[in-house]
Amino acid sequence: MAACALAAVLIAGCGSSSTSTSTTAKSTTTPATSEIASIAAEVPASVRSKGTYTVAADATYAPDEFIAGDGHTVVGMDADLAKALGAVMGLKVNVVNQTFDTIIPGLQAGKYDMGASSFTDTKARQKVVDFVTYFSAGTSFYTKSHGGTPVNTLADLCGKTVAVEKGTTEQTDAATQAAKCKATGKAAVTVLPFPDQNGTNLAVQSGRAQIGMADSPVAAYAVKQSNGLLKLIGQPYGTAPYGLALPKGNGMAKPVLAALKALMANGTYTKILAKWGLQPGAISNPTINGATS
Repeated sequence: MAACALAAVLIAGCGSSSTSTSTTAKSTTTPATSEIASIAAEVPASVRSKGTYTVAADATYAPDEFIAGDGHTVVGMDADLAKALGAVMGLKVNVVNQTFDTIIPGLQAGKYDMGASSFTDTKARQKVVDFVTYFSAGTSFYTKSHGGTPVNTLADLCGKTVAVEKGTTEQTDAATQAAKCKATGKAAVTVLPFPDQNGTNLAVQSGRAQIGMADSPVAAYAVKQSNGLLKLIGQPYGTAPYGLALPKGNGMAKPVLAALKALMANGTYTKILAKWGLQPGAISNPTINGATS
C-alpha cells in the first residue's frame, strides 16, 4: 500500500491499532476534490445513513499507510485515496488504524466500511469481500546490509528464516515455499509472522530473521529509510493488483469504482501517487474483483 528514518518505519508504519510514532515527511494534505452528484446517488442508503464511512488501514506499511507526526493520524497513499473517494461519493471518511489480519474479518462483521491497506486482490479473498483495483505491486526480499543472507527467488528460501506480516500474501508465499522445500527433501523455511510490518522489519534488523518480505514499494521504502542498515536482494516477483476491500455484495463496489475513475480523469489519482513517490504502480483500468490468481 508511508515516510521517515528506519526507527520510525520500524516503530510505526501496515498497522498496530495502539502504536503511535513520529514520522517526518511530506504534507499530509489530501488533494482537493468534490462531490459528484451522479456518483453520490449510487451509494446505498444503508451506507449513507451511517454518517461516517469508516476505513481501516494497517498503518505500519509506509509509504502506503503509516502514522503521522501527531502520533495518531493515519496518512499515506491509501488514506489520501480513501478520503478523495469519500469526497466524490459525498461521504465523510474516518481512517482508523488496525492490524492487517483483523481488517477483512472487521468488514465481514460490519465494523468497517472499507479496507484501504495495500490488499492484494486475490481470488481467495474475493470469497468474503469485494475489491476495486487501484494499484499494481509485486513482492521484494530484503536483508541486513552487513552480514545479510542472499536470496534471488522464493526457491532460495529453503533453510532460511523469513519474517513476514501476519495475514499477508507474503506469509502465504513463504508457507507455500516451505512446503515445497520439505517435499523435495530440502531444509525447511522457518516462517516468522508478525502482527505488523514494524515487527517484520525489526526481526531482520536484529538478526532474528535472515530475510524480510514485503510489497515492493514498502520494502524499497524501508530500505531507503534505514540509513544503510537494510538492502534489497533478489528479484521482485508476483506483480498483482491492489484492491480496496468492501463488504461482499453491499452495493458499494460500483460507486467506489465510479469515484476512482473520476479521480483518475481529473488528475487527483496521479497527484496522490506522486505525493508519495508511487507513480510506477499506477493503473489506468480499475475494475471490480480483478484478481489474477
